[in-house]
Amino acid sequence: MFEDFVHFVRELYSTNDFIPLHKPYFIGKEKQYLLETIDSSFVSSVGKFVDDFESAIVDYTGAKYAIATVNGTAALHVALKLAGVKSGDEVITQSLTFVATCNSIRYCNAEPIFIDVNKETLGLSPESMETFLEEYCEMRNDGCCWNKKTNRIVRACIPMHTFGFPVQLDELNSVCKRYNLTLVEDAAESLGSIYRGKHTGTVGKLAALSFNGNKIITSGGGGMILTDDDDIAARAKHITTTAKIPHHWAFEHDEIGYNYRLPNLNAALGVAQMESLPAFIENKRMIASEYQKWGRANGIQFVHEQTYTKVNYWLNTIITENQKQRDTLLEKTNSNKIMTRPVWTPIHKSIMYENCQKGELKNTDWLFERLVNVPSSIHQELSCHGNGTE
Repeated sequence: MFEDFVHFVRELYSTNDFIPLHKPYFIGKEKQYLLETIDSSFVSSVGKFVDDFESAIVDYTGAKYAIATVNGTAALHVALKLAGVKSGDEVITQSLTFVATCNSIRYCNAEPIFIDVNKETLGLSPESMETFLEEYCEMRNDGCCWNKKTNRIVRACIPMHTFGFPVQLDELNSVCKRYNLTLVEDAAESLGSIYRGKHTGTVGKLAALSFNGNKIITSGGGGMILTDDDDIAARAKHITTTAKIPHHWAFEHDEIGYNYRLPNLNAALGVAQMESLPAFIENKRMIASEYQKWGRANGIQFVHEQTYTKVNYWLNTIITENQKQRDTLLEKTNSNKIMTRPVWTPIHKSIMYENCQKGELKNTDWLFERLVNVPSSIHQELSCHGNGTE
């Protein structure tokens, strides 16, 4: 079976060379905009492409504001601070995620609480979250959600749109409202994914995007904070640019800020990539369609979008039958120069987070034993017509 899969992937990407998991693809004005930036001499944190990149993200996602940052982790860190997360607070999140999600919580001197995920979406389960809150938490007279076990305030919730698959945002938002939790979306991997007609990252109070080299578009590094709140947007711009008070010549700062500014060079690359994003989405959805057709014909299950979503298919993902089959697939593909990877080791298994409170993580452990990401780069020779996946 896996011999057939190796053959299929090589046919799909039309090569006998090494096939990476996901590489950047440059077909537009990247070089032109980079040269313009160099010629302008504004290569650092000031320049027109930073503004243009933010505007392009606003136009594409429908968010009211987008604030550029040096990377997605910085965006998530600031988003949590602006969500009101304080030292000693707790934040609900999923263990099946990249470590940056949880690190951003710790940057605020807060503690993560790990809740199980949904098998279909790979993201935070509203049912598991509500079960945990009903058992361990209570609303007190101050209007805050208190963890009865730790006597700490649970301040926010961070679901992740894993591999681009949107979580059940409406249901999570409903639970958050009942318990006065601020919903912050980790949309690092989901640029181009749609949930019930809205772009991911525009349902919660804030969200974070990533433009790392392996994402659907890249600015080399880079991230973005999304919000519709006027005051939050102004504060985000202020504290990510060292909290400097605007002045023609004086250097004065009114609070502790962060040097989280995105360089104009990176923004220039991002602007060019945004111009190609619709074509990238269509191309990647067609690749996903080819994988799913092959899977149906060969008894292999791929993670697929739900009826109320349209997914960017940043990474295509196989659900193997068990851990032994997972490891066999990983060995067979990688030994044949086809890069595949298991899902991240769940964060609750990491030494930094092993003592954190958690709910039952049955689906998290089940998926960890079975998920394999397969090559998902843009295919330059694959025709872009139609809607892609079925």
